[in-house]
Amino acid sequence: GLCLLVLRVFIGVHVFLVSCALPDSVVRRFIVRVMCSVLGLLVRQSDPRLREASARVFIANHITPFDHNVVSLLTSCNTPALSGAPGFICWSRGFMELGVTGSRAELVDSLKEYSAHQGNPPLLLFPEEAATNGRAGLLRFSSWPFSILDEVQPVALQVRRPLVAVSVADSSWITELLWTFFVPFTVYQVRWMPSVPRRADERSEDFALRVQELLAMELGVVSTRITAADRTEHMKRLRHTSRLPFAPGGGPGGNPGYRTSAWALLLGWPLVPPSLPGAAPEDVRVVAMAQQVKEVLPHVPLEVIRTDLVQTNCVDTTIANLLEGRVPFFPESKEAGDLPAPSTSQAAAASGIQGSVAAPSSKPATKQFAKSPVERHLSLQERKRALYDYARR
Repeated sequence: GLCLLVLRVFIGVHVFLVSCALPDSVVRRFIVRVMCSVLGLLVRQSDPRLREASARVFIANHITPFDHNVVSLLTSCNTPALSGAPGFICWSRGFMELGVTGSRAELVDSLKEYSAHQGNPPLLLFPEEAATNGRAGLLRFSSWPFSILDEVQPVALQVRRPLVAVSVADSSWITELLWTFFVPFTVYQVRWMPSVPRRADERSEDFALRVQELLAMELGVVSTRITAADRTEHMKRLRHTSRLPFAPGGGPGGNPGYRTSAWALLLGWPLVPPSLPGAAPEDVRVVAMAQQVKEVLPHVPLEVIRTDLVQTNCVDTTIANLLEGRVPFFPESKEAGDLPAPSTSQAAAASGIQGSVAAPSSKPATKQFAKSPVERHLSLQERKRALYDYARR
């Protein structure tokens, strides 16, 4: 691996110089593609006849920092630089600099003007706006790439390599490049899909969702509602948890048991089984939120609370789900020795909501309801409001 790395770094410099010296043409793409195969970067495409010459916008899922370079080996296209400082690094990585540093609306206007000139190459855009390994699902597509033109052509990308995972979370493009040189080969599979036109009176958000569903079906993965911002926030929380002195260990992001299958596969983590059978370790923050919900709703099993908190990540939403019956559970019997004695602050808070919230018991919940449907609805809203106020403390 180290010998391959040193040799390929030397060859990679020559590939870069050749790609800069030759103009964009079929000959240049063929030569660079052959030289990239020496670097261990193999590019395959299925049914290239599906690639339409009239297509002006390509939409692809995002797996590695070099997806745009790979597609450019097959057809002429440009990808605008959305992040990072403009300059030599941005240009050398193959991004197109538009000089737009403002909002997404300014970027869309600039790309519309670019696409209006027929002499310009097509655009290759990644609506996910963040890389995943592509094995579990697609991040939610942003709507701005679908505001440029009324027709796009989806491109399905799949990447595989031996020994090392593809697109590990928090890895830089330099790290990904070095791993590509280190392993024997990395195979990029490009599948062209038929163009998708916008329907009459279809919003950009609905257009993006429809293309996302088509790409997910082509790749055999799930179309998720997790955004790139959610991914970034999740990584920040995991880094913060890993720095806590009482946070359980187990690799990047703290405890591996907290990595649900969706997040682990989306971010490129291996699934790690829990250290104890039947009791998966959890994030410290989830445990704290579960304890808050348990104090408000002591008759709800703790495992049910934890499961819903992993999905909602919000105390208020979990309480609402439990109160409104969206999460089924069997109430626990409240005995004297089951729960610890409440602290002074908890007792004071409980006394403040005692008049609004009925204490849970082993009796059926229907006996606590009023006779009139209107009174029952008002009583439920009052209890929810009181529980929310108590949970926020």
